[in-house]
Amino acid sequence: MIKRLLPIGLLILLLTSLAPGAAAQDAAGESAVTLPWWNDRVFYEIFVRSFFDSNGDSRGDLRGIIEKLDYLNDGDPSTTTDLGVTGLWLMPVMKSASYHGYDVLDYREVDPDYGTLDDLRELIQEAHARGIAVVVDMVFNHTARASRWFSESIQPDGPRANWYIWADENPGYRGPDLQQVWHSYAGRYYYGLFSDAMPDLNLANPEVTEELHDIARFWLNDVGVDGFRLDAVKHYIEEGTNQENTPSTHAWTRSLNAFVKDVAPEAMMLGEVWSNTYDASDYVNDGELDLVFEFDLAQGILAAAAMGDPAGTISLQQRAVDEYPPGQYGVFLANHDQNRVMNQVRNNPGAARVVASTLLTSPGVPFLYYGEEIGMTGQKPDERIRTPMQWDDTPVTAGFTTARRPWQALSAGNEDGVSVAAQTDDADSLLSHYRALIHLRNDHPALRQGDWLNLRASNRDVYAFLRRGPEETLLVLINYSDETITDLTLNARAGALPPITQAETIFGGVESSPPLVAADGSFEDYAPVTSLAPYQTVIIRLS
Repeated sequence: MIKRLLPIGLLILLLTSLAPGAAAQDAAGESAVTLPWWNDRVFYEIFVRSFFDSNGDSRGDLRGIIEKLDYLNDGDPSTTTDLGVTGLWLMPVMKSASYHGYDVLDYREVDPDYGTLDDLRELIQEAHARGIAVVVDMVFNHTARASRWFSESIQPDGPRANWYIWADENPGYRGPDLQQVWHSYAGRYYYGLFSDAMPDLNLANPEVTEELHDIARFWLNDVGVDGFRLDAVKHYIEEGTNQENTPSTHAWTRSLNAFVKDVAPEAMMLGEVWSNTYDASDYVNDGELDLVFEFDLAQGILAAAAMGDPAGTISLQQRAVDEYPPGQYGVFLANHDQNRVMNQVRNNPGAARVVASTLLTSPGVPFLYYGEEIGMTGQKPDERIRTPMQWDDTPVTAGFTTARRPWQALSAGNEDGVSVAAQTDDADSLLSHYRALIHLRNDHPALRQGDWLNLRASNRDVYAFLRRGPEETLLVLINYSDETITDLTLNARAGALPPITQAETIFGGVESSPPLVAADGSFEDYAPVTSLAPYQTVIIRLS
């Protein structure tokens, strides 16, 4: 795991971010809960094919990520020219039948387009040396139809006959989105929820489970990953027409988690459960997974920013805080299955800054999709939301490859400042905004480990809240509107704060003042700043 692989000098420098989290405390200073190592991280999701091409074949690869590690985190906490991320989520790197990798051919081989297992091991080693954890996508719900396993299951007496879900007659029902899920093949029918090219594995078969457990052990012990992002968890085991979040799925996920923890007790188990907060949180509350992605909150943040009204963010953040164990969910904005953030906020640069601020000051574990930090655009189909990273303003290639053209055409805009080169030295750029906030989160335990308390703001355009930790309390103000706000006041219930005598602005560049806290820890009509500019974020340390 990552802690074993860090050089001792860097381990000392990064001790607080690599060790299990300090105990969060309430306003009275009493210890509440100790959070795991992943709560000290900001993760960056990479589609390897589109990040950087190291060999000029038009496709991104693992060595390309190695070459760009200093952009992500140069390993020196004192510098601010890197992005500052401390975790990587690699979309599928295994040998597969398609460009995206979610139809696996061989779970123990790296896709030749990306390199070799040794390349991946080197990437993990270099990432660890910079204090970056690495998790990989693990697709256990289904394989490629072209896999050897499937070919050996086609005949009822084949060597893997019961490794997939077969029926002699078409059961006739459709999937949860009314899609066709039963597909004809060799005179019988097999179940494939996502498509006929991706047949579902029969996870109720103990032989399949044993093999998948061994695969997990291989990636943890032989390759050295720090955990898994588990794809399509809610679809693991169907119970007839009940095809989502079944009791059998919960039981299988719990057994997988127990196995992984036995092999590597500190491995992170993160699930994609694309359901509402209540269904998704069951996987964490019942001890089946460490984290799940919080889809309701992500959609709420983007919709709120697009409308210029934080009400949706506030209500869904409160729901997440109420439904999950402290901090045990993945907070994100968009991923490889959704339209790019800039498109979802209607190409509004101010709103893009607002959602970045919301993401990186939120409780939970933040995940950032590659290219969002420079405002890349993209709308479905899927290939168009997975386009090459735009490193510079070179026409056609954007510095992604030395080939004449990349594997997929760029999204629009790299010649209009949507590139790393155009934004890296611009203090007012979106990239600089992301960099500053990620480094701020890395530097302040309250943003990583602290609890969250919403405040009543006199202006409904302002999202105002406290992040309270054992070492400090931070007040966060985010103006969701395109107007300057004056005469802002805040109110908080009893127990919000201990006595406060000082206020120091650590982000936002404005003067601030402390609240007058009552004996019961409440405050009323607190005016922290004289004004907030359009889409401005201000963070104040209260002490």
